[in-house]
Amino acid sequence: MANRLAEQTSPYLLQHAANPVDWWPWGAEAFAEARRRNVPVLVSVGYSACHWCHVMAHESFEDPAAAALVNEHFVAIKVDREERPDVDAVHMRVTQALTGHGGWPMTVFVTPEGQPFFAGTYYPPEPTPGLPSFTQVVTALGEAWRDRQDEVLASASAIVEQLEQINTLPTASAAPVVWDLLDAVSADFDLLHGGFGGAPKFPAPMLVDALLVKGEAGTLDLAQRTLEAMARGGIHDQVGGGFHRYAVDAGWVVPHFEKMLYDNALLLGSYVRGWRRTPQHEAGLRWLFERVVRGIVGWLEREMVVEGGGFAASLDADSADIRGMAHEGIYYVWNPSLLVDALGEEDADWAGTVFHVTKDGTFEHGLSTLQLRGAPDVERLESVSRRLLEVRASRFEPPRDGKVVAAWNGWAIESLLWAGMVFGEREWIALAERAADYLWSTHWVDGALRRTSLDGVVGDAAGVAEDHGAVAHAFGLLAGVLGEPVWLERAVAVLDAAVAAFAADDGGFYDASGEGLFTRPRDVQDNPTPSGTMALVTALRSVGLLAGRTDFTSRADAAARTTWGTVAASPRHASAALTDLLAADEARKGLRPAVAVVLDEAGDPLNDAARAAWRMAPAGTVVLSGRPGTTGFGRWFEVDGAAPSAPATESKLTHARIGGSGQVEVESDEYDEHEVVPLAQVVHVRRGGVSFPPASTVQELRAALWSRA
Repeated sequence: MANRLAEQTSPYLLQHAANPVDWWPWGAEAFAEARRRNVPVLVSVGYSACHWCHVMAHESFEDPAAAALVNEHFVAIKVDREERPDVDAVHMRVTQALTGHGGWPMTVFVTPEGQPFFAGTYYPPEPTPGLPSFTQVVTALGEAWRDRQDEVLASASAIVEQLEQINTLPTASAAPVVWDLLDAVSADFDLLHGGFGGAPKFPAPMLVDALLVKGEAGTLDLAQRTLEAMARGGIHDQVGGGFHRYAVDAGWVVPHFEKMLYDNALLLGSYVRGWRRTPQHEAGLRWLFERVVRGIVGWLEREMVVEGGGFAASLDADSADIRGMAHEGIYYVWNPSLLVDALGEEDADWAGTVFHVTKDGTFEHGLSTLQLRGAPDVERLESVSRRLLEVRASRFEPPRDGKVVAAWNGWAIESLLWAGMVFGEREWIALAERAADYLWSTHWVDGALRRTSLDGVVGDAAGVAEDHGAVAHAFGLLAGVLGEPVWLERAVAVLDAAVAAFAADDGGFYDASGEGLFTRPRDVQDNPTPSGTMALVTALRSVGLLAGRTDFTSRADAAARTTWGTVAASPRHASAALTDLLAADEARKGLRPAVAVVLDEAGDPLNDAARAAWRMAPAGTVVLSGRPGTTGFGRWFEVDGAAPSAPATESKLTHARIGGSGQVEVESDEYDEHEVVPLAQVVHVRRGGVSFPPASTVQELRAALWSRA
């Protein structure tokens, strides 16, 4: 018999709908039931692509005896951490404080008022050294509540009080010195394998973006080596495109095999920006980075688009072998015999060398992940990869979590726009536009943003700060690409709602409303994704610049200041804030955020000048392309022989020289500095109070974009 999860819109919750555990979804009704029965609450948090969540579900939640104990002693709540990141964040802080570590599945026991008194992660069905069984924990805590309820309540109150004391952001009276921060980041770089820190090793897209801001040779080298190492590693799906969650080893060889939308959305943007920072003479790196970009987009198109145009949340780590037994990673791994079956002897031998498929295996049971070695023949690599992908498609596919998450789709839209504009791929822009249409039509309900949807049905969970920031920023970029002001209006509406919902007294932002939680979540450190604060800061800057909303840019400045203490203490773990800080340092040195207005009579998003601007503009630049006289963008398109939006001031570039001593910086050497390359459209660049003469060549545009005016 189905429990109360059967009507939910989370695939993870639906996986538990037939459990003998009498699960409730998170909400006031569950806690009211706990108060009525005078029993504590079991809060179990996981997500559908989590391997150990499946293990614990099978071992304990599907076991009638274990379920009977839970139902007798507790009200049980099942939470999808992707649907309710606020619930997850608060209880993860509890778990880390009480146990010294965290992870999923997360198992937290709270009072009927929601105050925690015991926490852990995975519990086995039988006790192991140092770890009790799940039923032992349930029995002991149920008896403690029955026999020593006052002690349990006192313990819960003490835990909450301690958490409130540590739940404050570190402060700084001044911005940290950026070169000190970059030195600290560099000290964590893995010189042997690329990336940062040791095993397990996670992708670091926000940190890569931070290292690309200044373009200084040392930081650029760290970014490129990290991108190359991941692109060649087993963490990268070499034949299907996209990245797995993280590597269990320092060398990127063996991943945890779930594939998350947020990882791939953020990495897509990082590889595009890494490509455009890489000079043409480094052809091998540019080819590799472009291969990754096209692979991620291909994976998104092939496996992740849901009906209506949004993107699904994830692919599971586990799938079935030919006997129907579930194994992690079995869908993605090969051995020499499997290569022969797929390719024939000659190509299998070649592929085994190129992809490092060994007799003993690099994974387990003689199987190997695929790693890209050397500089293979490109045409042969494409042919072999295509054939391996076709053969792999006959295997049992990993289950897909078809839930659409607003923030993750926002990041995917942003990166698809970057990729489409830089590589001139019209369909990628259309893919982004369809996803944006889905978000607006499905997730924007009665003037408020919702977090998730499934099969076109929006869930009840309200959007959190990261949702508002990612979606607003994506909408603003889309407005600039398409020249359609309706997307700017929508971006402004989302940000107005965010400021009203999440603003904190110190000028920063909370991560969520905090309704129903014993504390309101707030953290400016990154996890796999930018913090909610930095997602909003990014959107407030770009949309504020495009919409002429100085209150947005002022709010962004104030919120960024609340991150200074954290980024000073741990720049690698607050890299979105580090990126903003580095851009602010460039602005103080004259390279302030600019708007590049491209006047295109045809209204083609992929016009020459717009593509050139996207390829070479400094971080923080907003590119706006459209027909002259377009309305809905303030005065940006009111061109009168001078630069748009303001009376022309004398350009500081009148006698500037491109290249040479570095008076004018460049984002890449995509264009030969000695060859005058005309543009089919005119571009007007305005930075702060300086309006530059209309640019009609690549060289004039580059000079205007990179002048420290």
